[in-house]
Amino acid sequence: MRLVKAWFRIPFWQRVLAGFVLGALAGWAFGPAADTWFGPFGDLYVTLIKLIAAPLVFFAVIHAVSSLHGQKSMVALGGRTFAWFAFTAMLAVGVGLAVGTVMQPGVGVGALTIASDYVPKVVPDPVQVLMDVVPSNAFYALTGIGETTNAAGETVLAAGKGSILPVIFIAALVGFAMVKLGERVAMARKLAGEASELMIQVTRFVLEVTPIGTFGLIAALVGSYGFEKLLPLGSFVIALYIACAIHIVFVYGGLLVAHGLNPLKFFRGAAGGMQVAFVSSSSFASLPAALRSVTHNLGVDRDYAAFAVPLGASIKMDGCGAIYPALAAIFIAQYTGVPMTADQYLVVMLASVLGSFGTAGVPGTAVVMATVVLSAAGLPLEAIGYLYAIDRVLDMMRTMTNVTGQMLVPVLVARETGLLDRETYEAASSNLGVAEGEAAESHPVRDAA
Repeated sequence: MRLVKAWFRIPFWQRVLAGFVLGALAGWAFGPAADTWFGPFGDLYVTLIKLIAAPLVFFAVIHAVSSLHGQKSMVALGGRTFAWFAFTAMLAVGVGLAVGTVMQPGVGVGALTIASDYVPKVVPDPVQVLMDVVPSNAFYALTGIGETTNAAGETVLAAGKGSILPVIFIAALVGFAMVKLGERVAMARKLAGEASELMIQVTRFVLEVTPIGTFGLIAALVGSYGFEKLLPLGSFVIALYIACAIHIVFVYGGLLVAHGLNPLKFFRGAAGGMQVAFVSSSSFASLPAALRSVTHNLGVDRDYAAFAVPLGASIKMDGCGAIYPALAAIFIAQYTGVPMTADQYLVVMLASVLGSFGTAGVPGTAVVMATVVLSAAGLPLEAIGYLYAIDRVLDMMRTMTNVTGQMLVPVLVARETGLLDRETYEAASSNLGVAEGEAAESHPVRDAA
C-alpha cells in the first residue's frame, strides 16, 4: 500500500517520462525482440483508451447539449471554435512551408525506395465524407463497427471502422431532443449526467496505466526501428520536429499571451494529454486524456469542452493536416528538383486547410492529406511512399501537435466567452489520474472577463 501511495504522489508527467526513458532503454537493449516482449503492453494500453473514448464522448456530449437552455449558445460557440480551428491551421501551413524553405530537407538526399508496406490511399469524395457523419446504424457507430466488402464481393461487418464524428452527431441529436422535451425527460437528463460522471471516473482509472503503456510503446518502437531507417530521411524528420515545435511554442504560446494567459501554465496543464498523444500517435486514443486535461487541469467549462475537444479530435489536425503536407510538398519539390511556383504555394495552403476539414474522421489522415495536397499542387504522388517508411516516427510529433491544438482552441474560446475558470488555469495541475482531488471536477466558476 505504501508503494502505491508513493507512486501516486509522483506527478503524472514524471511517471510517464520515466516510462518513456525506461522503454527507450529496453528497446535499445533488446533490439527487435522488444516488440515481442514489451509491445503487447503498449497495444493493450492503446486498446483501453480507445475502449473508453466513444462512451466518454457520447455521454459527455448528451449531458453538455441537454444542459443548455437553448440551441443558440452552442451554435455561437461552435462557430467561434471552428473559426479558430481554421485560423490556427493556416498558421500551421505557413510554419511548415517556412521551415521547409529554410531547412531544405529534400536537397542532397540520395536515391530513395518506396516503403514495402506502403499502400496508396484513396482520397475520399467530400460529399461521402459528410454523408458518413450520419450513420446508418447508431449501434454500429457507437461500437466502432462498420461495413466492408470481402474478397467475394459481399458486404460484411468489420471492427475498427468507426469514427468519432457519428458518435458526436448521435449524442448531439439526443441532447437537443432533451432540450426540446424539457422537464418531461428530467430523469433521462440526470441519467446522462451520471453516466458522464461514471465515464470520467473510468477515464481516471485507465489513464493511470499510461506509464506502463508508454514503456511498451516506446520499447517496441525503438527496438523495431533502430537508426538505419531514419538516416536516409533524417533531415526531413528533424525539419518536421522543428516545425511542430515552433508551432507549439511560438504560435500557440503567442496566441495564449494575446489572450492574457500564461503559456507555461497551459503547457503544464496540457502536458498529460501531450504525452499520451506523443506515445500513442492517435488523436482518437488521446481524446480521454485531452478532455481531462482541458477541464480538470486548465479550467475550461465541461459542457463546452465535451463538445469542442471531440470535434477537434476529428477535424483539428495542425500536425497531420497542415504542417506535414506542406513540408512534404516542399521536400518532394526539392528532391525532384522542380521548384514550386507561387501558385503552388497558395494551392498547398488552401488544400491543407480545407482538406483537413474535408477528411475528418478518415483513417490515416496524414497520408490522405499529403495525397490531397500533392495532387492539388501537381506533385508526384508516389513520392509519399518514400516518407511512409518513417511514418511512425513522424506521427508521434504530428499527433502531439494535433492534440495540443485541440486543447488550445477550447482554452482560447473559453477565455473569450467567460467559460474559463482562471483559478484552475493558474493552478495548472499536470496530473490526470485517480490521485487528484475532486474539487476541479465540478463545473468551474465562469470567468466574467
